[in-house]
Amino acid sequence: MLFVFNKPYGVISQFTPDGSPHRPLKEFGFPPDVYPIGRLDADSEGLLLLSDEADLNRKLLRPENNHHRIYWVQVERVPTPEVMAALQAGPTIQGYKTKPCRAILLDPQPEIPARVPPIRMRKSVPDCWIEMELVEGKNRQVRHMTAAVGHPTLRLIRKRIGSFDLDELPPGKWKKLGNSDREKVFKNINRET
Repeated sequence: MLFVFNKPYGVISQFTPDGSPHRPLKEFGFPPDVYPIGRLDADSEGLLLLSDEADLNRKLLRPENNHHRIYWVQVERVPTPEVMAALQAGPTIQGYKTKPCRAILLDPQPEIPARVPPIRMRKSVPDCWIEMELVEGKNRQVRHMTAAVGHPTLRLIRKRIGSFDLDELPPGKWKKLGNSDREKVFKNINRET
């Protein structure tokens, strides 16, 4: 079985409480014996896969498989073309040179419902949404990458895995994927960046 979950802000990617005020996955009524494939931090939102198939973790998460993931990232200030080029080249974070990625300024800017609690806003500092497509997923990598180029992440939403898009699944809801959606999740494995 393979499930997709639109993980809200403040939910951890595990079933047992971790002592924090964040909600665990067990509160969302998943079938027994499923576990998350990969993770999203409590302060990140969006597409999280869960399954009872042990081999999927390896297939989807190993960087050598070049399995693409798309994130919508709200950052402080509007990045220049030079900053976007540096982001795409793969900045060094915590002594690690990230793989090249695709990064574009979303135009038009998406209309995303406000988060609860709201993000930190500064009246004198504009923000914007960018789209980043990565094939690796180090701990808090997107946040570290945007910070490394001088544009801290305010909000992070994983929008797509493979060619499967989160679409209109509301935050906090999940569904079991049928064969055609499963194929979308695994599409483009080993495709070049």
